[in-house]
Amino acid sequence: MTFIPYSRPVLDETEIEEVVDTLRSGWLTTGPKVAQFEKDFTTFIGCKHALAVNSATSGLHLALEALGIGEGDKVITTVHTFTASAEVIRYMGAEPLFADINPDTFCIDPEHVRTLLEMHDGVKCIIPVHYGGQAADMTALMALAKEFDVRILEDAAHALPCTHNGQMVGTIGDVTVFSFYANKTITTGEGGMVVTNNEAIAKRIKVMRLHGINRDVFDRFTSKSPSWYYEVVAPGFKYNMMDICGALGIHQLKKAHTFQKQRKHIADRYEEGFAGLPVETPGIVNPEDFHAWHIYALRLNLAELTISRDEFIEKLSEKGVGTSVHYIPLHRMPYWRDTYALEDAMFPNSTAVFDRIISLPNFASMAEDDITFVINAVCEVATTYKK
Repeated sequence: MTFIPYSRPVLDETEIEEVVDTLRSGWLTTGPKVAQFEKDFTTFIGCKHALAVNSATSGLHLALEALGIGEGDKVITTVHTFTASAEVIRYMGAEPLFADINPDTFCIDPEHVRTLLEMHDGVKCIIPVHYGGQAADMTALMALAKEFDVRILEDAAHALPCTHNGQMVGTIGDVTVFSFYANKTITTGEGGMVVTNNEAIAKRIKVMRLHGINRDVFDRFTSKSPSWYYEVVAPGFKYNMMDICGALGIHQLKKAHTFQKQRKHIADRYEEGFAGLPVETPGIVNPEDFHAWHIYALRLNLAELTISRDEFIEKLSEKGVGTSVHYIPLHRMPYWRDTYALEDAMFPNSTAVFDRIISLPNFASMAEDDITFVINAVCEVATTYKK
């Protein structure tokens, strides 16, 4: 039976050869491949600094630390995200404040952010999530940051490449973090990148990502003169990216725009193929902007169907289509719900969206037959169970 998985990494011989070259080089941890990946990334984004790390979660943690977030501070983020966006706030001993989403884009709602800023003293940072690969309303959020004197840390795990009003995500807020997990728009298996134009932030992250050591290990171990001496200047972390991952990143980055074009093509096919069904396709704010299309979230019009979202997922699985749900909102997760007394009524948009959404396959190696297979499966289920 044909089965189209929800996601599949897209790798070819260029990545394999680069990894083999790394293995043969004798340098496996942070070294020349990571350095090249960072250099290429600054050019791609148009930023001054790019710092590779072992995960986007590590990058968010480092960024908050570099921004000076600490015990008792408050940080605003969205409930409609993976737990990492919020858990890093707790790493710092800070308190998360949760905002609802725009019901069309699933990105954080700037008006709810304003309400939280007006209600709470001690807010130091906002963490917007560029959901699915579409940028949050950074114009509104940057205006709020200026008005209330807070910093912006962009969670861009879904958003490469992505623009807001023509400006590349990664050049707008104080600091931005990208993810290269296996199912992301480009992958290094595990890994992330922190980008910023702020020299002080970059310097702090560079020290803290490797034990608080004040010079690069790669520099010390490749120097042709004695260079054993270093100083630990802070209680840092072990968050560096290894060269095997950097080797993948070098070639994945070269294909980022090609991958985006294919995912957009898939989204366009879906848009056309689902016309007339009891569903809603993703809302697009600005067609001129780059949408990374990391997630294609289809919304079911449940009032027009005789089955639930969960049953719809089961029917698609029976027909050979893998799916996911992005996300079970944080106010439905036991830790966040119980610790912060969160309720569905506090986040009506996220709550309503969650009950209706299905993430469909949209990875860059999908063939035309694969896309057609998914469209036909969705159409069959939606038509069969339409009221």
